[in-house]
Amino acid sequence: MMRIVAGTRRGKKLNTLPGEETRPTLERLKMALFSAIQFELAGRYVLDLFAGSGQLGLEALSRGAVRCWFNDSNPAALDVVKSNIRSCGFENIVKETCIDYKMCVKMIEKEKERPSLVFLDPPYRKGYCADAVALLAPLLPEGALVAAETGADEEVPLYGLTLRKEYRQGTVKITLLEKRNEK
Repeated sequence: MMRIVAGTRRGKKLNTLPGEETRPTLERLKMALFSAIQFELAGRYVLDLFAGSGQLGLEALSRGAVRCWFNDSNPAALDVVKSNIRSCGFENIVKETCIDYKMCVKMIEKEKERPSLVFLDPPYRKGYCADAVALLAPLLPEGALVAAETGADEEVPLYGLTLRKEYRQGTVKITLLEKRNEK
């Protein structure tokens, strides 16, 4: 069972797509990530680019982020995301799209959106994470964070971002990157 761990919606149960098509982030990894960034969430604009169930974006909203853009190219997954958004009562502070991640990044650029916290949790070992970081890095504002979930053996190229920390559990890894100007 997935749930929101902390914040205004703490304990809220979340739905997930049945089957193996989406793989929710392990709760232990999610807790480690959010513990590391908990004092940096207030006021953030979140992008959950491969949303799945929306659990990462919803956790961020519960903990003080001000809005979130959820995207998933799978219509069934986006239906689950929408259901979880309604269940949490966040309808007024979200945007949902059901398009390819590259098209979503182009839309973000065109609309001059500036997400300051990005969650990337695509299918493993297909190059989507590295590609998404490359596309997003130039668009992100100073201080933006990118949390990329991959297989433990995958490397996430920095593309000008700074590696802050890696969290591993078994065959899964979350890489936390930050955009900062080096002086």
